[in-house]
Amino acid sequence: MCSKPATASNASGEPILEATDLEVVYPLPDGDVVAVKNFHLAIRQSEFVGLVGESGSGKSTAALALMALVRAPGRITSGKVRFRGKDLLAKTDDELRAIRGREIGLIVQNSRAALNPLVAVGDQIANVYRAHHQVGNSEASELAVRSLKAVGIPDPGRRAGSFSHQLSGGMAQRILIAMATINEPKLLIADEPTTGLDVTVQAQFLDTLHSRVEDSGSAVLFVTHDLGIVAQYCDRVAVMYRGEVIEESDVESIFASPQHPYTQRLVASAADRGAKHARSRGQA
Repeated sequence: MCSKPATASNASGEPILEATDLEVVYPLPDGDVVAVKNFHLAIRQSEFVGLVGESGSGKSTAALALMALVRAPGRITSGKVRFRGKDLLAKTDDELRAIRGREIGLIVQNSRAALNPLVAVGDQIANVYRAHHQVGNSEASELAVRSLKAVGIPDPGRRAGSFSHQLSGGMAQRILIAMATINEPKLLIADEPTTGLDVTVQAQFLDTLHSRVEDSGSAVLFVTHDLGIVAQYCDRVAVMYRGEVIEESDVESIFASPQHPYTQRLVASAADRGAKHARSRGQA
């Protein structure tokens, strides 16, 4: 297992976000399909928490439910999501809009789809800030350039005028980090953000993300199917299987002594892939 970057994680104290008994269903002609059930998860300030599982495990649906973002026809049928002590699921749409983007940031997996192709990226970042602060265009634009610099974008003043089609995949993902963190949210949810990135760009993205949230003190929920990422960057991990969290522990314990048979298979599979990768590099 790779050694993790230095972290300011603090696992003590009250959770900044806590989900209990969360259930999400999708209606089908033959009846409801339960995508997430009995979902429990707590995230504390400055923690980097992995939510891992194979495709179809319900991890992305659970992540969206934590922000009350499940789209119709899906619906949250039970449970609570307490953020800083208040139940998000009991809030109005206006109250939720005030929280999303300011106190909870989101990074999605398809950066190009998330960016508006008709608006310069600097303006998109500035708009996220202006949505939650009463500032002028000039101040918001200056903050957007600073945010681009903070995530390692070269020549940020010029790049702020670029459009999404002019960006590489890795740079587009860095733009999303800048957008998600410009308001220094208390919690950042990253939903499979490394999908489609090559190994080098993926590592650069993860280092940038880790550095950015460590500077701000944000907590992170990192949704992924890649246990290698979890091993290197996360403090704790929750494993999902068929819509449920079937095991949760600190990362070292999960890899050293996985308890659930599904977790054992995931860890074994990750070890096999790592060994094959090491052999292929040795033969290159």
